[in-house]
Amino acid sequence: MDITRNDDGTLTVPVEPDRHALEEAAANDDAAPGITTITLHPGEGGYDEALVEWDLQQHGGEAAVSTASGREEAMHVVHEVAEHPKLDIADAVEELADPDASAEALRHVLVGGVHSVEDFAGEVADHEGGEVLPPHQVTKIIGEVLAEIDS
Repeated sequence: MDITRNDDGTLTVPVEPDRHALEEAAANDDAAPGITTITLHPGEGGYDEALVEWDLQQHGGEAAVSTASGREEAMHVVHEVAEHPKLDIADAVEELADPDASAEALRHVLVGGVHSVEDFAGEVADHEGGEVLPPHQVTKIIGEVLAEIDS
């Protein structure tokens, strides 16, 4: 079962039954419990990791490579989306000179984990001005931008 990214930015993630549930089912001659799902929201524990897995699933597990120009455009698009919440993500992505390079830079940020996202948020504030965005907001914007670029 794959991770699903929902339109609202949440992720539906498969969850294997834990060892205790499997042992209890075996002890009672019951059928083993199946895989269930949970929905994670940006900022919740495990969301960043699940978003990385979702992105890898979309791109066949290829490692992201960030370029300087891709990173600059990535910072700009994240800033624009954060500053203008009603901005259509498609319009923001359309303004990118090289959407693929920007997507690679954003994937590179995600793969680095929460500290990478925090550092990127600081870079966005330094480069574009404004306040440093909370990591969960940056992660959500990155997910929205990547979903639009990939569509």
